[in-house]
Amino acid sequence: MSRSTLEQWRMFRAVVEHGGFAQAAEAIHKSQSSINHAVHKLQDQLDLKLLEVVGRKAQLTAAGELMLRRAGQLIDQAEQLETIAESLAQGEEAQLRVAIDEVYPQHCLAEALEQLSTEFPYTRVELVETVLSGGAERLFKGDVDLLVAGDVPQGFLGEALMDVEFIAVAHPAHALHSLGRTLNLQDLAAERQIVVRDSATGRRIDSGWLGAEQRWTVSHVATSITMISRGMGFAWLPITRIRDELTEGRLRELALERGSRRQVSLFLTYADSDKAGPATCRLGELLIEQARSDLSFD
Repeated sequence: MSRSTLEQWRMFRAVVEHGGFAQAAEAIHKSQSSINHAVHKLQDQLDLKLLEVVGRKAQLTAAGELMLRRAGQLIDQAEQLETIAESLAQGEEAQLRVAIDEVYPQHCLAEALEQLSTEFPYTRVELVETVLSGGAERLFKGDVDLLVAGDVPQGFLGEALMDVEFIAVAHPAHALHSLGRTLNLQDLAAERQIVVRDSATGRRIDSGWLGAEQRWTVSHVATSITMISRGMGFAWLPITRIRDELTEGRLRELALERGSRRQVSLFLTYADSDKAGPATCRLGELLIEQARSDLSFD
C-alpha cells in the first residue's frame, strides 16, 4: 500500500517550482498551512528529508532532487491518464483500425495521419496496408473500422475517393525498350513480369498479369518498384508511387500498342458509419481532403 498520495507530490512540486510555501499556496489556490502540512507529512511518511529552508526559501536536498524528477513523471502520467479518460468519456475511440490499399499516395496518408495525431493524440491507430481484395477481406471479418480499396465490398456503401493511373514501365535499359517499336502482347509474354500479390488470405485476385513465362510475385508495391528500377522486369505500377522515378529517368513507360495505361478507382468505406467515432470520421475526412488535394496538384 502506498504511503504517499499524488496530491502530496503535487504540492511538493509546487513548493519547489514557485520557490516557497507561500508562493505555492498562491499559485495553486491552496492555503499555506495545508501545503506545509502535506509536504511535512510526506517527508515523515518517507522518513526522508526532501526540502530544507535556507533563509526564507525552501531548497531541495540531494534526495529531494531525485524524488522530484520521479514525482514529475508520476504527476505527468496521472494528468495524461485523466485527459485520456475525459476523451473516452466524450466518445473518442481508444483505437482506430484502418486498412489502406498500397496505391493510395503515401504522402497523402502521412499528412492525414499527422493531422489526426494532432487532433486525437490519445487514439491509437492500427494501420494495415493491403493489396487488391485484402482490405475487403478484413472489413468482412470486422478487423477494420475504415477501408480504402479499389472496390466497395458487397453490402457496404462507399464514397469515391480518387482514380489512380497505372503505367506499364521498365528500366530505361530494359530489352523491351531496345526493340525500338510498338510492343505487343507476345513481346511482353517473353519477358519477366513483376506482380504484386493480393494480400487476402482467402480467394485472391490476379490483376494485370499477362501470363508472362517468368512471373515473379512480391508482397508490396515498394518491392516491385525496387526490382523494376534495377532492370529485373516490367510491371504496371501506380503513378502515385513512381512520380520521382519517372521524372528522374529511373523508370520509363513502355510503348505498348494498347493498354499501357489503366485506371483504378479507390473508394472510402466505413465498417459502420452510424457507429463510427469522431476519430474514425475525422480520418475519413482527412483521407478525402488529401486525395483531392493530390489530384489538384496533378
